[in-house]
Amino acid sequence: MQEIKQGKSENAWLVWAPRRQRAGKRQRPDLLKELEALVKAAGGTILGSQTNMLKVEHPGTVIGKGVIELLKATVEENEIDVVVFQNLLRPKQQLNLEQELGVKVLDRREVILDIFAQRARTREGKLQVELAQLSFKSGRLVGTRKDLSRLGGGIGTRGPGEKKLEEDRRKIRTIMKQIEEELTVVRRTRTLHYERRKEVGYPVVAIVGYTNAGKSTLFNRMTGAEVFVADQLFATLDPTARKLRLPSGNEAILVDTVGFIHELPTELRQAFLATLEGIGEADLLLHVVDGSSDAAEANVQSVEMILNELAFTDKPSLLVLNKCDLGAVFPGNSDWADAYTVSARSGDGIDTLLEAIERELSAHHAERQI
Repeated sequence: MQEIKQGKSENAWLVWAPRRQRAGKRQRPDLLKELEALVKAAGGTILGSQTNMLKVEHPGTVIGKGVIELLKATVEENEIDVVVFQNLLRPKQQLNLEQELGVKVLDRREVILDIFAQRARTREGKLQVELAQLSFKSGRLVGTRKDLSRLGGGIGTRGPGEKKLEEDRRKIRTIMKQIEEELTVVRRTRTLHYERRKEVGYPVVAIVGYTNAGKSTLFNRMTGAEVFVADQLFATLDPTARKLRLPSGNEAILVDTVGFIHELPTELRQAFLATLEGIGEADLLLHVVDGSSDAAEANVQSVEMILNELAFTDKPSLLVLNKCDLGAVFPGNSDWADAYTVSARSGDGIDTLLEAIERELSAHHAERQI
């Protein structure tokens, strides 16, 4: 995969074609806004967007012929480089849309993969990105296989997953097997690190939450670390661990993990499981929520759904509403009554949170002794 040229930004048009919901059901209103943030994080320039409600999804192109014709005119008039769908496109739908529109067409999964390709820094992270990209591409070897020959750079074409991609699944599987073997070595090293931590006796606290909830800012505030922080989705990917000093003077290990997102691509869940193993080793989870977001409750549900799929829901956890300095939004949900309100940026509420962490770890330790 060739990287986008420095200073070059692709003009992107966003499309969301949700099905009409039954009475009583609601679409998440923030999904198109989230897609916009993803494309910006990948380096694209948003020139516009459209939402087309569907009674039935067109099996070959998602949207109907009339909408495609209008979209094609928009693409030509605005010199659009890439059309990005919120919908998850099937391989044939993607190919048909590219042929109809005459430009590159992506869905949100490929944008997320592209961001991960840009942001991964450690050897493990890069291997996991490559594995995820190959897994995704192997299922999209259809038609002319145009998606494997995009060498012009830009969103969806970066990262090691596109280097020398052979034209058949058998060879791709061979590459994937080699990567998995390398990851096995990396995971073995990670396991040794966890075992050493257990020998020392430090409890482990893992920060989890929706992407851009302020997890890394909170991590830095609590540990004095200098993990990269930016107001964008997936600003940091590689897991980081630092010592955390508790109010009593005791210490724990605090682990910052990759942010979750609505409908996290299956390929990423599998490939990044090693990164998320830090959650499995944790004695306590801090579920950090952007308390100022209108989508706070929906984001909590998305994170809990992924934790449930990864079988991590049995761990004790504290709900932390971050960004209280921006004006927290409190849903009418009784489950939020015990949440801890903090501002990772200003430090408000951090002392109270640290005391709660120590109480939970002490209680957990006492239970294990019984």
